Amino acid sequence: MSESLTLIVAGDPAQLTGGYVYDARIAEALQAQGVPVEVIGLEGRFPEPDSVAADALEQALASQAEGTRVVIDGLAMCGLPDVVAAHGKRLDLTALVHHPLADETGLNDAERTRFAISETRALAAVGRVIATSTFTARRLADFDVPAEKVAVVEPGVASAPLAATSNDDGDASRTQRLLCVATLTPRKGHDLLVEALAPLADRDWQCDFIGGLDRDPAHLARVKALIETHGLDERIHLLGERPHDALDAAYHHADLFVLPSHYEGYGMVVVEALAHGLPVITTTGGALAHTLPEAAGVKVPPGEVAALSDALRRWFDEPELRQDLRRGAREARGRQYSWAEAGETFMAALCRPAVGSNGAAREAP
Repeated sequence: MSESLTLIVAGDPAQLTGGYVYDARIAEALQAQGVPVEVIGLEGRFPEPDSVAADALEQALASQAEGTRVVIDGLAMCGLPDVVAAHGKRLDLTALVHHPLADETGLNDAERTRFAISETRALAAVGRVIATSTFTARRLADFDVPAEKVAVVEPGVASAPLAATSNDDGDASRTQRLLCVATLTPRKGHDLLVEALAPLADRDWQCDFIGGLDRDPAHLARVKALIETHGLDERIHLLGERPHDALDAAYHHADLFVLPSHYEGYGMVVVEALAHGLPVITTTGGALAHTLPEAAGVKVPPGEVAALSDALRRWFDEPELRQDLRRGAREARGRQYSWAEAGETFMAALCRPAVGSNGAAREAP
């Protein structure tokens, strides 16, 4: 087996969404361990691939020497099972699954079924699967992936300075700064957050939305319309993507992190917020129920605007709650898992024997 590694992702590897950041951080951690990593970004449309995407994946796999260790991000492979299967016996293939594509918010029944069938076939063609959370690992049983084939490698977190507000318990007289870091898509629930904040306009707050604005133009238009309808144009700011230094500054000056997602395969931004000592209000959607420690924030059912609004109201109105959650966030920060540790766990997962669809070991390339 080759001691080097090829990592294949959909599109530009430098994208700043959670899955791409995970992939990049893992690649950096493996390289720091002395493992050469080649990262290939595929051209074309994903997750419903066009002919350009199919050709790009075929060329990327065909160019690898026999026995090469190749990790393919689920976004790049799960819509192209035939291409993956064509190389499954020649290469040492591992799928990296952040969450099943079929779990994306907003799919109709036909789309969900199509993704589920395609993902099931693609995952059957690889020798092992790495999931980024225990929740996602368990979810893969519904795609006929045997438990013996799956390893869990949760995201690490980079160390960060405490937010300026992390020890500020006398904050009742100043503006509360809320931060939401997420690409603006239906699954992330920005529209729900706007609706939840609207009844609280008499409180003193500002809210920054940081994340890509070009993924779903129709949803962006809906969120903008909601902000305008509720007269929150001067309170909620759509800032788009921000480079790492600007994002770190946003965390540093925030009081509270809010992630109203319907579903997450892990929720990396939650642990990033905790690395800054920021309390979090989020949902129990997908893995989020387990990602946020109980004492470090508040979790509400996904999609329930009233519950989200009530959690925010309590944050604004209850100084004791703010103090308790800040303390919990600081304590959670001290228990976090580094990217170096994640890289070691990832490499150990790659070294596990390949497993067939029946759960039994299969011959390595």
